[in-house]
Amino acid sequence: MALQPSVRALKKPSRLDDEVRFLRSWMEKPLHMGAVMPSGRFLARTMAAYVDIDGTGPVIELGPGTGAITSALVEHGVDQKRLVLLEYNPSFCVLLRDRYPLATVVQGDAYRLRDALWQILEQPAAAMVSGLPLVTKPMLTRMRLIRDAFNLLEPGAPFVQFTYSVTPPIPKSLPGVSTEASERIWMNIPPARVWVYRKG
Repeated sequence: MALQPSVRALKKPSRLDDEVRFLRSWMEKPLHMGAVMPSGRFLARTMAAYVDIDGTGPVIELGPGTGAITSALVEHGVDQKRLVLLEYNPSFCVLLRDRYPLATVVQGDAYRLRDALWQILEQPAAAMVSGLPLVTKPMLTRMRLIRDAFNLLEPGAPFVQFTYSVTPPIPKSLPGVSTEASERIWMNIPPARVWVYRKG
């Protein structure tokens, strides 16, 4: 007799449930949250599109929250086993481990990137996708993050960051770094833009 799949296994994550979780976490610790709501579907897909699905190196996501961008990465074709999800909130880590059991979920501070990941990565990363609230941080903190990110990435690999701000979250004129930006994503609430930084 064939076993019936469990109801839990069939249940897809509810956008409303995730919004409630996000809002609750924001109310508890507003300074640690980059947004009140998870990233929208169009924004998440735009970010995922910059990741090469044919690569073999790990794909690091900073601040995945409830997994809106993670889901877009998987739908884009990134093998779940390549994902390294670095999340500060322990409750979100539990949720991510449940939703993405083949991914590596690390509870840690993305602004201390080397400390959080130096024992995890066995090879340079093929991409880094960030949902961190960079524009809320001092420029020195942002510059330290991008420096540490490039030290963990393959040469030419993308560091993908979104922002609601009209200005880039990291200056466009960094020596040896190429920068590109998406069109403004008006379907996201609030509207956002994706910035991609690569170092040769």
